[in-house]
Amino acid sequence: MPEGHTLHRLARLHKKLFVGRSVAVTSPQGRFATAASLVDGRVLRRAEAHGKHLFHVYGPDAIVHVHLGLIGTFSEQPLPATTPVGQVRMRMVGETHLTDLRGPTRCELVDTAQMAAVLDRLGPDPLRRNADPERAWARLSRSRLPVAALLLDQSVLAGVGNVYRAEILYRHKVAPMLPGKDLDHPLWTVMWTDLVTLMRKGVRTGRIDTVRDEHLPEVTGRAPRHDRHGGEVYVYRRHGQPCLVCGTEVAIADLRGRNLYWCPSCQAP
Repeated sequence: MPEGHTLHRLARLHKKLFVGRSVAVTSPQGRFATAASLVDGRVLRRAEAHGKHLFHVYGPDAIVHVHLGLIGTFSEQPLPATTPVGQVRMRMVGETHLTDLRGPTRCELVDTAQMAAVLDRLGPDPLRRNADPERAWARLSRSRLPVAALLLDQSVLAGVGNVYRAEILYRHKVAPMLPGKDLDHPLWTVMWTDLVTLMRKGVRTGRIDTVRDEHLPEVTGRAPRHDRHGGEVYVYRRHGQPCLVCGTEVAIADLRGRNLYWCPSCQAP
């Protein structure tokens, strides 16, 4: 599932390509046709991301809310437009480019009140400048649930997915099954600051890199990571391989239906 940095990259791109211009909106697949007709030809005012949610704001009464889910994608291309390929839920055509949305979990027309209701359900997003880490801390510090489970709860922290979850816990040597209430507040402050830095880097580069300079392939002599997700990481999807720092085999377990990765030595309870 795309993590928060991907949605913020899309918001930036769509702002550059479409905001301030009249946009033609259609639904070649047909499932979004009625809603598309209500924004077709209108000027796109804003494109913004909150956690894993993207909003195209045409006006107070017309906001397209997109959640990509597991397989959703936008694909941009310069004009002239080509015939849509596959199940395109929504096509936006601007002055110079178009984008096709395929496979989202959610693509719906909402108003400002409905958008606010979505945002009210979300925890703070490390990529938004007005985000308050103390809101997340208030939830973490009261919970007996494992911190690894809490970090994936979008009502606690918005935009963090399985990769950032695994990597931030590793970088700060936190045992994933530590109850949230036992996490130290100073440590949480450091983890939040690190998340902001890592996720902003992800927005810039389009990939998740979490390995510190001294552990990079060009420094240690190891082979670069080859994975469809890209990026150099410590533990995510490296189960069965040696930890880059201590050599212990990286572990994997199921936690609430999601794969959890960690180093049993570096992140010992």
